[in-house]
Amino acid sequence: MNPWLLLILPITSAVIIHLGLKRSATASALLSSLCVIATLIVSFSLLGSDASVVALDWINISGLNLEIGLELDQLSKGMMIVVTGIGVLVHVFSLGYMKDDEAKARYFGCLSLFMFSMTGIVLASNFIMMFIFWELVGLSSYLLIGHWYHKDSAADAAKKAFLTNRIGDFGFMIGILMLWGIMGTVVFAEMDGSQFSSLCTCLTGMVVLLIFCGAVGKSAQLPLHVWLPDAMEGPTPVSALIHAATMVAAGVYMMARLFLSLGITPDTAELIGSAPQVIAWIGGITSLFAALMATQQNDIKKILAYSTLSQLGYMVMAVGLVAPEAGMFHLFTHAWFKALLFLGSGAVIYACHHEQDIWKMGGLLKKMPITAITFLIGTMALTAVPFTAGFYSKEGILHAAHHQPLFWVAAFVALLTTFYMFRLFIVAFLGKAREHGSKEASEVSLIMSVPLVILAVMSFAAPHISAIFPVPSSWSLEFDVMPHFDDPVFWTSIGAFLIGAVLAFTIYSGKDKDPLSIPLFRNKFYFDEIYAWIIKIFQDALAAIVHFLDAFLINTLLVGGLTRSATGIGNFFRRYAQSGSLSGYAFLMAVGVLLVIYFTVFASK
Repeated sequence: MNPWLLLILPITSAVIIHLGLKRSATASALLSSLCVIATLIVSFSLLGSDASVVALDWINISGLNLEIGLELDQLSKGMMIVVTGIGVLVHVFSLGYMKDDEAKARYFGCLSLFMFSMTGIVLASNFIMMFIFWELVGLSSYLLIGHWYHKDSAADAAKKAFLTNRIGDFGFMIGILMLWGIMGTVVFAEMDGSQFSSLCTCLTGMVVLLIFCGAVGKSAQLPLHVWLPDAMEGPTPVSALIHAATMVAAGVYMMARLFLSLGITPDTAELIGSAPQVIAWIGGITSLFAALMATQQNDIKKILAYSTLSQLGYMVMAVGLVAPEAGMFHLFTHAWFKALLFLGSGAVIYACHHEQDIWKMGGLLKKMPITAITFLIGTMALTAVPFTAGFYSKEGILHAAHHQPLFWVAAFVALLTTFYMFRLFIVAFLGKAREHGSKEASEVSLIMSVPLVILAVMSFAAPHISAIFPVPSSWSLEFDVMPHFDDPVFWTSIGAFLIGAVLAFTIYSGKDKDPLSIPLFRNKFYFDEIYAWIIKIFQDALAAIVHFLDAFLINTLLVGGLTRSATGIGNFFRRYAQSGSLSGYAFLMAVGVLLVIYFTVFASK
């Protein structure tokens, strides 16, 4: 099949829906779903082929020759399975979840636009093309987060996500320009990291860190993480597609692509100075902070949002440890079970009449057995229970961090992950129903439960499926079906799981309200309040400066001064030159004659 269909199908769907099918919600949903199913089929057809594409000339100016082409290597093919696979399941789930939404056509049109944008990031053959699709993903997320724009919280969350990402993207753009200045190209296949050997490691490290700024924004790393939890204001299927599996993973994918293109390995990491250590610690700290925040959240979607932040920190840490294969392996497995958890939370919210507070739920295991069991499977995968997908990929990251201080950070995060996820499951699914929403809850329809079952299967099968994808030759991804019982990393992981699970069951079993109260964690380390304070200070200061410039310089001196000058000159001539007095006219005539005589007789000499 023609690989260009991966881009053509979703953008065609988006254009047709926005221009012709907005009044037909059913036709819009059907067209969008069929197109994403077709892209999944095309993605699978490319796995075992050596398909190539004819690139199209785009920019040809002095020193810059760019083409619109598709990068069809092992990395992009594997990522396309994630994007299109999760996309299909989210579309199917949305058919049930959004069936009564009054803007259903617009929703599916924006989903198609997102699929086009995300596919473009994965398949881009150069950084300029990637950056354009990077910005389109930002637009798509803005539209989908703010789908229910009549809610102030949704509109504010959409703006917050859009503006926060622009901060990171500004550094990303500067990094791309610096990379072009050093290498003379931004095409992935033409990059050669050996050129860094003749340069100062401070400069090369700066280039990598500036490009990493894009990942900090898109993958919600500290300090630009604040947009992701608020993005839960969008429809739950959007959270599963964008903010759990694909969009937020774009930063990790981009950094893996950069390291692969530059040939950065543990043996060549010194070419970029201390940049890897900075990236690894940002990822580790983000993972820790997000996990601590999750322990005190009560909104089921926000718990999963902070969990996503924490797991993204794991992936970024792996990239910084110069083990991008471990980060991408965790990206692949995490996509399936985190999409399962988000869609499962959507099923719960839908059944509980859009209630999201876990302390107003309870007893859902009996009322929603399919949703509860699949949610438990997703929880087991996320908490790295042996033989689940999350176990193998998390083990890979722990091995990459072994014998380093970040190993203990990662191990503690694993403990916290188990604690807050079992806290969620115990409170929401076990015990007794607390409010009328959970008392009246019932299992969701097949169109919503079937995707949950498929994702539950993938929560076990994902590592085995990813094992068939060939990895780049510079990566050494090892996947063993059986755990190594003589491995200290294995026992550290098991210990973290057991401690977290025991603590969760001990503290929360049979409780009707949270026995723990840690305001620092509940209020997210006050990041939002600090940012609001900083923005207010700078906004007030900027407003005062602008007011001064406008009121005193522009209005008083420039505009007002010119106005008064024109008025004064006009009044002078009106009073003295056009006064109607004969003696005055005679006086002016005499002055004129004297001036003529002066300039004629004296000035000419």
